[in-house]
Amino acid sequence: MALILGIETSCDETAASVVQDGRLILSNVVASQIALHAQYGGVFPEMASREHVLKIVPVIEQALRDAGLKFQDLTAVAVTNGPGLAGSLLVGVNTAKAIAYANDLPLIGINHLEGHIYANWLEATASALPENPFPLIALIVSGGHSELVLMRGHNDYELIGRTLDDAAGEAFDKVARLVGLGYPGGPAIQQAAVAGNPAAVKLPRAWLRGSYNFSFSGLKTAVLHTVEDLKRQGPLPVADIAASFQAAITDVLIEKTEQAARDFGAKQILLAGGVAANARLRERMVAEADLPVLVPPPKLCIDNGAMIAAAAWWHIRQGEKSGLDLDVVPSLQLPSREKRLAEDGNAKPGT
Repeated sequence: MALILGIETSCDETAASVVQDGRLILSNVVASQIALHAQYGGVFPEMASREHVLKIVPVIEQALRDAGLKFQDLTAVAVTNGPGLAGSLLVGVNTAKAIAYANDLPLIGINHLEGHIYANWLEATASALPENPFPLIALIVSGGHSELVLMRGHNDYELIGRTLDDAAGEAFDKVARLVGLGYPGGPAIQQAAVAGNPAAVKLPRAWLRGSYNFSFSGLKTAVLHTVEDLKRQGPLPVADIAASFQAAITDVLIEKTEQAARDFGAKQILLAGGVAANARLRERMVAEADLPVLVPPPKLCIDNGAMIAAAAWWHIRQGEKSGLDLDVVPSLQLPSREKRLAEDGNAKPGT
């Protein structure tokens, strides 16, 4: 039995969790900073790192109490070492190092994006996992990321598509500010869109044919011009704008994901990241995809320690661990398709 403490401080959530054998959540504590950063309309990096310093020890202590465990009961300590805000990452990594050193525990550094993927392997969705789900396509969408990842096995990632500008979550936040819905934008847009008509406002879709990449800056700019025009005509139809924008985002995310799944012969689609909590995206992907679709419950789509511990379990199974010289890598990425092709020279869709 493996009991892993997962620590996540990549942005503005201070989180810790104890997970058993990569699937059973024994505790999951998240201290959010949303109220602190809402006054700025987004995350203020220096304030985020200071809040992590204040909250990290109480959060970890609470996670251990909730699990009924002590440090000496643990099998390993896992921590996000990138990507993310450098100051925030440092708080989590240095704390994890101290715990690992003081208790003679293995330390495992985890890519934040990898953690989001493995939220799908936690207890809420484990019963839906087939014995061999590979190859699969994972769509990771959050405030800072919009990536399509091909997985041929556990810990085997190939980044096949990414955003060329704004991430989906970033676009949600910016559009929410444009129409006066505040921060964070994702939940606000979703709530407003319920009363709106998704066909009311004509907005562009950047299909970028021939690639699996995304681009949302043009959509954001189109919303800006639309808002300026509509303001001159009378009261702003916020619900219609929200619904139309949400439809434009989800159309592209779903089409790109389905195309990648067909091209690579995927058996399954995974959704991950904060934007995967969007009800419309979840409903449409499940309804429209020709393959089984897994998506974590909304509470596991946001940043949390459980997903970090879940990902670490698969590394432990393969005998992998990090040293106490583990460092933060704010721009850390999953291996790209270009890198894989350069390494083996023969990776092709469906292989």
